[in-house]
Amino acid sequence: MEESSKLALPDAFLDFLKVNGLDPSIYTASDSTPRYIRLKPGCEAYLEEVEAEMKCKIEKVDWLPGFYSLPPDIQIASSKAYQEGKIYGIDAASGAAVLALDISAGDHVLDLCAAPGAKLCMISDLLGDSGSVTGVDVASHRLAACRTMLQKYALGDRCRLFVGDGSTFSLLPVGFHSESKSCESALEEKVDAFREWTSRRPYKERKKATKARKTVASQLVLGSQHPELIFYGRHSGVVGLTRSELYQSGCDSEVSSQGYDKVLVDAECTHDGSIKHIQKFEHWGWTTLQRRVLDAERTDSLTTLQLKLLSNGFRLLKVGGSLVYSTCSLTVAQNEDVVQNFLKENASAELQEINAAKNWPCKSGQIPNTLRFDPLTSQTSGLFVAKFLKLAI
Repeated sequence: MEESSKLALPDAFLDFLKVNGLDPSIYTASDSTPRYIRLKPGCEAYLEEVEAEMKCKIEKVDWLPGFYSLPPDIQIASSKAYQEGKIYGIDAASGAAVLALDISAGDHVLDLCAAPGAKLCMISDLLGDSGSVTGVDVASHRLAACRTMLQKYALGDRCRLFVGDGSTFSLLPVGFHSESKSCESALEEKVDAFREWTSRRPYKERKKATKARKTVASQLVLGSQHPELIFYGRHSGVVGLTRSELYQSGCDSEVSSQGYDKVLVDAECTHDGSIKHIQKFEHWGWTTLQRRVLDAERTDSLTTLQLKLLSNGFRLLKVGGSLVYSTCSLTVAQNEDVVQNFLKENASAELQEINAAKNWPCKSGQIPNTLRFDPLTSQTSGLFVAKFLKLAI
């Protein structure tokens, strides 16, 4: 959109950028930032067809496997390749955050702030026919969009999705069960085990699910630890479990050995690094930007939430596992400050160098081994990335 290069930023936002050491031209010259897509593995033969339909050249992103760039004005939603699930839109910086996890075959991966789902799809892509992925998000309508994406791209076979608070989520990966099983549990298994998931459930099951959803909503308000399961694949490990088995939480010693291999915490933030998001405030009104981005109370509440999300994600990580923390904010408060506060509180956390980043077009954050993407440096949207290893102590 050409007018984005002429975007007149309000003085309050310019002051905000100055305080955070950010170049205003990130926002006023972002119309040259490409659009990115990820090609589903096995669909490389369709590239020429996609180019012909979109009437543009699709460039391979050399530093990010499976990614391609398009001119920024190209719309992909109406394309045949998109509708048939051969491509999906995801910014290259977001793809880099997923790649930083260094996912291996058989990994159990937790995406603690999963909506709207592009990163979740990429995780499933990388896992292939092994391991599992658990997606969690507090917003039910946004997590429903994740479910739709997984089904559209046929990537949900090893996935389960929970509506829940990521700062208190406590369920371990699939396959974790207590060794002992009560008689009550054994009886429940006969009558209330999860069957293969289907969106077309009988009326009694739908009524039961609606009742459960209302119960979960009230529990979330009260801080309960029972999130709502809204989707599970055939090989996600859920089929055959009872509710009591599914909702078992492990103690610290069990988490150390049976927790998640990889955790992604792409935390809720002010989205000031999402250039397209900031451009929308020209239409929404700059007073809305004041409330959503610049307000000190909102920022303080977000940094508190971000630290809680990071801490809980790390708690669910097994010893030797890796966690990636990212935000699409470019502020120090939501990134480096959160990382430093987290490290002070967690002796078993070690900030790691991201080996895959050696050829990435990004710059270092204010803490060694952290990374920052922005339109000027990276030709991507803005993103902060930090990776942690969980040590045995």
